[in-house]
Amino acid sequence: MTQRLRIGLVINPLAGLGGQLAMKGSDGADLRELAEREGPGDRSTLRAERALRLLAKRASAIEWFTWGGAMGADLLQSMGFAAQLCGEPAPGLSSADDSRRAAAKLSTLVDLLLFVGGDGTARDVYDAVGDSFPVLGIPAGVKMHSSVFAVSPEAAGELLLQLSEGGLVGLRQQEVRDIDEEAFREGRVRTRYYGQMQVPGEGRFLQHTKLGGREDQALVAADIAAWLVEHSEPDVLYILGPGSTTAAYIEELGLEATLLGVDVIRDGQLLASDANEARILELQAEHSGPMKIIVTAIGGQGHIFGRGNQQISPAVIRKVGLENIVVIAAKSKIAALEGRPLLVDSNDPELDRELCAYRSVITGYDDEILYRVAGDAGG
Repeated sequence: MTQRLRIGLVINPLAGLGGQLAMKGSDGADLRELAEREGPGDRSTLRAERALRLLAKRASAIEWFTWGGAMGADLLQSMGFAAQLCGEPAPGLSSADDSRRAAAKLSTLVDLLLFVGGDGTARDVYDAVGDSFPVLGIPAGVKMHSSVFAVSPEAAGELLLQLSEGGLVGLRQQEVRDIDEEAFREGRVRTRYYGQMQVPGEGRFLQHTKLGGREDQALVAADIAAWLVEHSEPDVLYILGPGSTTAAYIEELGLEATLLGVDVIRDGQLLASDANEARILELQAEHSGPMKIIVTAIGGQGHIFGRGNQQISPAVIRKVGLENIVVIAAKSKIAALEGRPLLVDSNDPELDRELCAYRSVITGYDDEILYRVAGDAGG
């Protein structure tokens, strides 16, 4: 079965109601009292529907996960999308706590969290998932000062469509901001920085290259290497797969790289060069701190495991942890796949299934995309 894009949907049913009632926002007890008397309205649901309508033609490529009732399940069912129900809101009107619970649970099951609301909802999602999980907001609130939202529901739908089709969609940190509603009701605009979340954005290949639409491979490798060195962490065991891009990272550290082998470094020191599986496992057993694997894709084929780096075996990968795998590749190498996924063939079918997901790929200095990883047999 082809790996599908797993999207978690969370709708704040009260989002935007404050605007309809001229309350300058949708937070607070007064708004909830009005919503209980007059109903929560349908602004957020209708705006979510506008985004999801664009995904109907790719229904088989997307797997939906959501929360009960008006927080997502009702809309998906009405539109004919099959979805896994992962929880229910508390009785009565949904609350910020419901949004946080839903976001926290869904983020453990999906590749991307799609939420519908305003700045208050963005704040709740940030509280639940932090700054390292991909999210995208469909704007439906009164206050829209955060930059984690698409410019419109249709823009959100188009972006998700591009992602499901294998397009090169960039990832960037965007601000979550919220406004002081009491000051706003008095005519004073006062916002504050709340945090940052990882948000997919338009990032097609030709929009990120120099004139002529071609990348200089050496420069791209140097950019990636500089970014990795800048973000290298102390007391982390780094296991580096073969390839010119990983070699550039090692050389940036002033070390001699093994172009076709696996190298192991820690704190800027080369612990093993051209290491086999037994040596890697030995170094892992001796190391008590965190570990990371850095691999690149084989040009043309797109394999990140199972071709030329079998030393990084299933046992090695499991000791590191799937969340500590870093994939690096030039955009031109990804674009050459023409929408085909990156591949894994670790010789452990269960591990391959676990590796299948949409993963962040570092493609330059402070430049990432979100891209699909699938099993070698298409799983």
